[in-house]
Parts: sequence; structure tokens; C-alpha cells
Amino acid sequence: MTDWQRDDWQNGGFGLYLHWPFCAAKCPYCDFNSHVSQSIDQSQWQRAYLSEIDRVATLTQGRILNTVFFGGGTPSLMDPDLVAAILERVRDRWTLSNDVEITLEANPTSIESSRFRGYSDAGVNRVSMGMQALNDGDLRRLGRMHSVAEGRRAFDIARSVFDRVSFDLIYARQDQDLAAWTAELSEALSMAIDHLSLYQLTIEDGTVFGARADRGQLRGLPQDDDAADMYLATQDICEAAGFPAYEVSNHARPGAESRHNSIYWRYGDYAGIGPGAHGRLTLQGQRYATDTDKSPALWLEKVSSLGTGESTRDELPKDEQVIEFLLFGLRLREGIDPQRYRALAGMGLPQDKLRDLTALGMIECSDRNIRATNKGRAVLNAVIRELLP
Repeated sequence: MTDWQRDDWQNGGFGLYLHWPFCAAKCPYCDFNSHVSQSIDQSQWQRAYLSEIDRVATLTQGRILNTVFFGGGTPSLMDPDLVAAILERVRDRWTLSNDVEITLEANPTSIESSRFRGYSDAGVNRVSMGMQALNDGDLRRLGRMHSVAEGRRAFDIARSVFDRVSFDLIYARQDQDLAAWTAELSEALSMAIDHLSLYQLTIEDGTVFGARADRGQLRGLPQDDDAADMYLATQDICEAAGFPAYEVSNHARPGAESRHNSIYWRYGDYAGIGPGAHGRLTLQGQRYATDTDKSPALWLEKVSSLGTGESTRDELPKDEQVIEFLLFGLRLREGIDPQRYRALAGMGLPQDKLRDLTALGMIECSDRNIRATNKGRAVLNAVIRELLP
């Protein structure tokens, strides 16, 4: 194994993901690991997070940490003192990059100016807000606990404290047509600072929406062609507004891309801490997939009694690494480096498939990168299926 292969993760960087598993309420479309609890002992969670940071730092000694991401759940329900203690330990255990990005996800219902100033003082320098819709009726359908007015107020508070603020919207919602979505998107762009995450509504098994759909009770969802039109219009409108798509669902002014999520897409290494958190870590030249128990109580118990919240650490075979590299990398506008692919796979991508997809206008190829076009990203799963070995 060459040093280039052994250190492949450095092409993507190294990040830390911390999962806060609690929400004030469970949204009907959400399949993330989130739980509603009336009582949370934040000091107990602090002990567990600090213990896990110490454990992972020992495994990754000597690395430069590029990003920290508090995800969930609703991390803006965390006490600012808890966030401060976590980031203090992170700074003690790793060398942080000069431009380290520290993101915290927030819901508009849990935002207060004093709380946000506390997060900023702790070291958070980017906030990602779960706005989801700019229409009160649709917010209620989505199970959101805030109104549009509350969302706007929360956004203004965040903008007054942080230089970098992103927010999420969901489209292809019930009874939403192309004209309604483009009007809402234009409104969002008038508010946005430097980043937007725009996701098509997907109906996942195990969610309230999934159960309703199985019973035939989730009516008014756009047809596939209408949803595809919304996607393509999104690309054109955001591009014209100076927010080009740098990834399938993410748009940013140049230089304002999410550095943490880019580690995933560029197939770097990231440590996952917290209930249900996944990770990818290269240790002694072997890449591992790590996982944790989803139950908050069980995760806390394991950290306390066993000294680790990790439930599995499995070697990733080369063929699985190659698949993940393609799945993540082709989501990016920049695409993938064919030489890096060859180093991982031991062979190049199939030339006949590359020619066919290029002729169809689905991809563009050069010696330095292979990238999906806007047309190709709209049907990315089909493009990737053609290229898989």
C-alpha cells in the first residue's frame, strides 16, 4: 500500500460530528435519531461527551481537526455551558486548523439572543437553521412548532451574532406546484446570507409520513416529473442569484460551502460521537466504519460502564470504499479525481460507460475530474449505477 492510499482520507480532511439526540417534538417526515424527553441531565451528557472526545482523540493523535458539527435532534436545546465545555476539551485534544468551522444546528423555536451569544462565546462560528418552509400552513403540515414570523425573527437573531448562517427548506411538499415553490425560493434568496440547503421531501419508512403514505392518506404530493421540474428550476434560480449548487441539495456563495459536509462528500475521515452517530476513520492504514447505539440511555450506559460509546468498528473492504467514494463524490459539482479513484479501486472507471454518459450529457470528463452535469445530478443514482464496478 502506498502512502497516497494509506493517507487517502487527507484528500477530504478530518471532522468531528457530535449528535444531540433530543427534540422538543418529533417531525412527521424525520427519520433521524431524535427523541422527545421531559427531563435531560445535561451534566451527565457533558461527562459522556468529554469521555468520548478523550477516547477518539487518543485514536487520532497528531491530526489537525478541520471541522466540528453539532447535529441532531435539536442541538440548540443544549446549554451554552455544555457546548463551551465540549469545545474547550476539543481544543485541548486536537490542533485546530486556522480556518476551523464549528457549526451548530438550530430550530427557530429554541433560539434566544442570549443563548446564541453563549454559543458564539464558546467558539461556534456557523449556524444551520431548520426553517423548512416559508408558509405557515405547510409548516403545520410538516409538524414544525414555529411560524414564518418566528422563523424570520430567529434568523435575524442568528444573523446579528454569526457571520455564517445557513437555513434549510423542503420542497415538493403536499399541494405545492412549481410557481409556489419558485416564489418561495425567491423569498428565501432575498433573506439568505451565504448558504442554503434545499431538500426534496422524501417519504421514509418508519416515519409518521411513511405510515400515512402506506394507508393512502398522504395526498397531494407532486408527481415525479413535477418534482424534477422543481429541482431543475432550483438550480437555475439559485445560480442566477449567485448561489450555485456545489452539491446536489446545497447552494452557496463561492467560498461559503459547508466545510464539514464537504468532508463527507470528499470522502475524508470523521469521528461520530453520540447516540446513532456514524463515523469513518482511517487507523493504521485501514478505513473503518464506526457506529453507535441509537438509544440515548444505552449510549450513556456504555460510555459510563465500558468507556466507549462505539458499538461497532468494521473494516471497510476496498469495494465498499470505492462505492462510497462514487456515491459521495459525484454529488459534488467538482466531481471526483479519476487518479484518486484508480488508487482506491486498483483500476480506472469503465471507459465505455464514461463515453456513453458523456454523449448523453450526463457527465463531463477531463484528466483532473469526472463530474455530473446539472442534467446528470437530477438522475444521479442512475448515473452512479452505470459507473459502479
